[in-house]
Parts: sequence; C-alpha cells; structure tokens
Amino acid sequence: MKILLIGSGGREHALAWAISDSPLCDTIIITPGNPGAAAFGKLANIAADDIDGLVSLAKTEAADIVVIGPEVPLVDGLSDRLEAEGISAFGPTAAAAQLEGSKRFGREFCSRHNIPQPQWNYFTDARAAKAFASTLVGGCVVKADGLAAGKGVTVCDTTEEAALSIDEMLGGRFGSASAQILVEERISGPEFSAFALLDGKDALWLASAQDHKRAFDNDEGPNTGGMGAVSPSRFETDALRQQIMEKIIQPVADGMADEGMPYRGILYAGLMLTDKGPQVIEFNCRFGDPEAQVILPRLQSDLLSAIYTTTEGGLQNFAMRFSQDSAVTVVMAAKGYPGSYDKGSTIIGAETLESASGCLVFHAGTATDEDGQIIANGGRVLCVTALGASREQARAMAYQGVAEIKWDDGFYRGDIAAD
Repeated sequence: MKILLIGSGGREHALAWAISDSPLCDTIIITPGNPGAAAFGKLANIAADDIDGLVSLAKTEAADIVVIGPEVPLVDGLSDRLEAEGISAFGPTAAAAQLEGSKRFGREFCSRHNIPQPQWNYFTDARAAKAFASTLVGGCVVKADGLAAGKGVTVCDTTEEAALSIDEMLGGRFGSASAQILVEERISGPEFSAFALLDGKDALWLASAQDHKRAFDNDEGPNTGGMGAVSPSRFETDALRQQIMEKIIQPVADGMADEGMPYRGILYAGLMLTDKGPQVIEFNCRFGDPEAQVILPRLQSDLLSAIYTTTEGGLQNFAMRFSQDSAVTVVMAAKGYPGSYDKGSTIIGAETLESASGCLVFHAGTATDEDGQIIANGGRVLCVTALGASREQARAMAYQGVAEIKWDDGFYRGDIAAD
C-alpha cells in the first residue's frame, strides 16, 4: 500500500516509524515531514493546512490511504475532500472533528448524550462570563472555543485570575479561536488520557497515557502542547477501561452515528478521574502529541492493519496487542517556548542517540542546515522516548538519553513520569 502521511511533528515521525514496519506498507510519502521522519519515506513540501495541495498530492501519488496527523486539516475538511475523490482517509470528517474544533460543540454533544462532564457555559460577553465564574466554587477553567495549538486553556485559582483570562481571551489573545469562550467548573482528580479507534459504528480501546502540559517542573508555568508523557497511565485498570468505554467512548460513537456524522479515526478523550467517576475535560480527534510517542512504541499489533480496518469498518472483529512495558518521552523545547523563541541553534547527538542508548528520538521541530546538521526549527523540538519494564526504568533511560544530546538553547522538564 502507498501511504500519504500529513504533518511535520513528533507525532508524525512516530506514525511514520510505526507504519513503515507494516508488511502492508510499500511506500510512505510524508508532507511536510521533518528530518527524522525522512528516514522512513519520501518528503513532499505541501503544508498541512493546504487542503487543495494535499488533495492534489494524494491524487498524483495515487495514495491508498491518507493518514492525517494534526487537527487543523481535519477540522478544515480534508477527510471529506479526499473521500469525495475516492481516497480513503484515516481521520474524521469536518462535522465529526467539531468535537475538537469547537469546545462548545463538544460540551453540547456530551449534554445531548449524557456523557459525564463538569458544569460549563459559553460566552462572548466578558461581564457575563465573569459573573458565571464567580459562582463556581474552587476556581474555574477558561477555554478558547476554537483551536489554539493546545494553549487555549487557563486554569484559574481565583476570581481575579479568571477575570484576567476572560479579558485576555475575549480581547483577542487567540484571535478568532477565542472570540467565544467557555467557562467551566474546575473539577479535581488525576488526569487520564484515553485513546480509542472508532470505525463509524464500533469502538476499540487503544491505550492510555498521561501528558504533562505545564512548561516547568512541579506543573508550573504556562500550558504548552505537552512537555512529556508516559504510557500506560498508572491509573489504568480493567474496570476503569470498561467504565470509560461504556460511559464515554461508545456513547460518542453511537451519538455521532445517530446525528449523521459517523466518527472514523482516533478519538482521544482527556478525562479527570473525579470522586464521581471519569469526566470529560476535552476531546481530540487525532493522536495526541507527545502521547503518540509513548503509545506507538508499545504497540505490538500492525498499525497499518488497524488503520485500514478503521477506514473500512470492521473493528468489531479486530484486536490490538500492546507490550506490558512502560514508555516515557521527554520533550526538549526551545528556550522561551511556549512564548517567543529563536530558531536555528545547532543540536548535536540526536542522530546517534538511538544506536548508542536504545532510546527513540522523534523529531518534533527540526530542520537541517546547509551542512546537513540538525538545527532547531520550532518550539517543541525533540522527543526522547524509552521503554522499560517499569515506568521508573523507562524514565531513567529517557533522561539518560536526554543527557547525551548537546543543545545549549533547549530546556526540558526534569519530573516527567515522576509521580
């Protein structure tokens, strides 16, 4: 099979790595890709948000399946356009991707289908939003309604913090994405990321993970796209998996089908394990990043077979196998991220780390200079992943790998998977 993979980050590097191992895979074209992903396929130069260009590339290359990594092309309807051309797409339609593209849609969907979630409301008026926030005990969460690259969420301890966040978001901090905001009850408990495959009717549990969103140790600093992850979550049990599938994942599959927008692809449910049971924090309509970098290395089944089965329908008779090992990934980011940062600094050691230490290095924001040297080209730049018989062993190996990389302009958290 010829696969076209869309995206340029660590998630797409991990997907290319996993898909290339399938006996069903003949060729992978990755666009726009990165220097790490280039080892597994041919790079093209079409941006992930260039829908017309991507459709044209898929037709020119006669792709059998297009695997869509990031959320923006999904929300913008790339799957719909490809299906109209008779090309299979791994990723939900624009209608189904509203679960991520609009926080309001996701909340209203949960309300319609009795999926557990915190108290919430949406606003375009700052005064009304502040009044609602003041009624919520124990702080609140303020969210941009639209896509904000994983950064459009502020957890507020006080009404003053909430008021400031409300003013910033409605004042244009995230452009049109925060022209409408949600103010939500701040629920408490361990966070839990649940991943499943949905084929339009049936749902299949995939894996769990725990992400670390704050920029600095001890969960301090601003929210980021993710500074590290571990899989499986230490809270995963057979009983919890069954509860999540019955109360959240399968109701999403059923509700989407009932509403005429069957969901096909990866569903990522970000949950809080409260004393009332799991509640939905958010949905994503694709693999998480950096969660993919810890889930895919544990996968023992053929990923491309799973992707094909998802696009064709048939998960009811499909099974996934995972290693019992734990996986930990540590993100190395450019100093200043998630704010402003410089590009172009030299990174030494990333290209030889895998053979030397057994770690996996997934490129998230890199390029090469005229001499072929790896340089930083983004905010999150490298993801160093290790497998171990325990999370402690995997964590130790990952940090040993990080220590081997020489990059003066980078930083990373020192407490990934420490809890």
